[in-house]
Amino acid sequence: MVDTLGLVLAVVVHAASLQDRDGAKLVLARLQDRFPRLRLLWADGGYAGQLREWVAAFAGWVLEIVKRREDQKGFVVLPRRWVIERTFAWLGRYRRLSKDYEFLPESSEAMIYIAMIHIMVRRLAK
Repeated sequence: MVDTLGLVLAVVVHAASLQDRDGAKLVLARLQDRFPRLRLLWADGGYAGQLREWVAAFAGWVLEIVKRREDQKGFVVLPRRWVIERTFAWLGRYRRLSKDYEFLPESSEAMIYIAMIHIMVRRLAK
């Protein structure tokens, strides 16, 4: 989960066999009491379905699904969807995150947080 600037708010690394919608519940559970001003979440079409109702009942947030129009063909930049992709690109520049080197999911989460701390400190130093 990232904010509108692309800075990491919460990370959950889980098995690939877990559906994205179920993994989203794990991430959102970490956010519930940490960000009281959080009201609106954006997600892609993979998170559509019952997750919207679960998010509203769980924390009172609004989950807005960003979909492309039916008449669009080819690659089109969609509003708000590029933010997380940009964050993935930033994190992909770190060698420890370029491949899955870690044995434990907790180690992978820690490496993501360390990389994001480095990104944020470099921005503050400018």
